[in-house]
Amino acid sequence: MSKRFAVILAAGKGTRMKSDLYKVLHPVCGKSMVQHVVDQLKGCEVEKTIAVIGHGAELVKERLGADAEYVLQEEQLGTGHAVMQAESLLAGEKGTTVVLCGDTPLLTQDTINALLQYHEEQEAKATVLTAIAEDPSGYGRVLRDADDAVKRIVEHKDANTEERSVKEINTGTYCFDNEALFEALTHVNNDNVQGEYYLPDVIEILQKQGELISAYQTPDFDETMGVNDRVALSRAEQVMQTRINEKHMKAGVGMIDPSNTYIHSDVEIGKDTLLYPGVVLEGSTVVGEQCVIGPHSEVKNSRIGNETTVKQSVVHESEVGKSVAIGPFSHIRPESDISDNVRVGNFVEIKKTKMGQGSKASHLSYLGDAEIGDGVNVGCGSITVNYDGKNKYLTKIEDGAFIGCNSNLIAPVTVGQGAYVAAGSTITEDVPGEALAIARERQTNKENYVKKDK
Repeated sequence: MSKRFAVILAAGKGTRMKSDLYKVLHPVCGKSMVQHVVDQLKGCEVEKTIAVIGHGAELVKERLGADAEYVLQEEQLGTGHAVMQAESLLAGEKGTTVVLCGDTPLLTQDTINALLQYHEEQEAKATVLTAIAEDPSGYGRVLRDADDAVKRIVEHKDANTEERSVKEINTGTYCFDNEALFEALTHVNNDNVQGEYYLPDVIEILQKQGELISAYQTPDFDETMGVNDRVALSRAEQVMQTRINEKHMKAGVGMIDPSNTYIHSDVEIGKDTLLYPGVVLEGSTVVGEQCVIGPHSEVKNSRIGNETTVKQSVVHESEVGKSVAIGPFSHIRPESDISDNVRVGNFVEIKKTKMGQGSKASHLSYLGDAEIGDGVNVGCGSITVNYDGKNKYLTKIEDGAFIGCNSNLIAPVTVGQGAYVAAGSTITEDVPGEALAIARERQTNKENYVKKDK
C-alpha cells in the first residue's frame, strides 16, 4: 500500500452560520465538526493529516492540538488555493492524498477507507467521492463514460436539461495521486466570476492529460452532507444522534424513546443500562452496566458505576460508584467522588466532596469541600459551611458519624468517628469521636404569652 496523506479544508469563516464561532468549530453531538473529520481519519493509516486554517486559526489549532499539522491560508481564494498551501508539507511525496472539507462531520472511517482503497485499486490519478441525491439541485453532476470512468463534472448552473436529470453528485471529497495533484495545481487559474482557484479544475486538467479519473459512490447520501448554516447543522445533529443511539442499542443499551435521548459521540455505556426520555450524556462520560438513568438527567464528563440509578439529576465531572442512588433532583458538582452504595436524595447538592461507602444524605443538604467517611448519615437540611467570603475550607466527617437535621458545620472542622451532632446545632469546633455535640440555644417556654399578648 502506498503512503496516505490527508488535507482538511478548515479555513472558512462560515458567514451563513450567523455566528461568532468559526464554522468548523460548531459542535455536532458534542464534538466540533472538524474534530469529527480528524477522528475518522485516525483509522485510515494516514501518515500526515494537514489542516488548512484561516479564520479562527488559533482556536482550530487549540481544538485539534497534535492531531494535525497546520498551514495557513491567509486569503480565502478557493478550494484549489487552499490545497496549494499544503505543498510545503507534501511536495515530492509519493502516495495518495485525500482532500476533505472540515464541515462534513458525518463522513465515516469506513467510507474514507473504501474511497482510498478504490482509488488505489483503480490506479487512478484522481477519484471523486459521489452519492445519489433524490434532489440533486445545486450540486455538481458526475457524468460517466461508457467504461464508467468520470467524463466530467458539470456544475448545476452550467448543466443542460439532460445533465440535470443525473442524480449522481460530486460530494467535494477527493483522492489524488499526490505528485499529480500538486503538478496540476500549478495550471489552475482564477479566470472565473469569483476570481478563485477551484479544486475541481484539477480533474479537468488531469483528464485533458489523458489520465484516469474514477469515482467511488457511497451508498449513504447523509454521510456527504456539508454544513453551511444552522438548518444543516441541526440535520447533521439528528443524523449523527440516530447513528450513535442505534450503535448503543445494538450493543445492549435500552432506550425508551431514542428520538429524545441525547448522547455525545465519545460516551460509553454498558449493556442492560436503561435510558429514559430526555437523558443527556455529554463529553467523555462512561456509564456502567445495569444502570438506570432517569428522565431528564444530565451527566457530563463523569463515570457512573454498575447498577447505579440517577433520577432527574445532574452529575458533572465526578466519579460515582456502584449501586449508588442519586435523586430525584440532586446536583453532583465537579470533583466529587461518590463511593459504592451511597444514597444522595432529593434536593441535595454536592461539590468537591468525597462520600465514603454506604453514607447517605437523603434530602435538602449542601455538602461542599468535604471528606465524608463510610457509613455516615447526613440529616435533612445539613450544611457544610465552607466559604467565609474569601476562602474555601475543608470539613471532615469520619466513619459512622451521625449529623442531625438542620446542622451547620462551620469549616474548617472535623466530626470524629462515631460522633453525633444534635439536630439544629451550629458546630464551630472539632467534635471528638463517639461524642455528642449540642450547639444551640436552650429552649425557653413563656407560659400564657399568647393570651397576654392578645
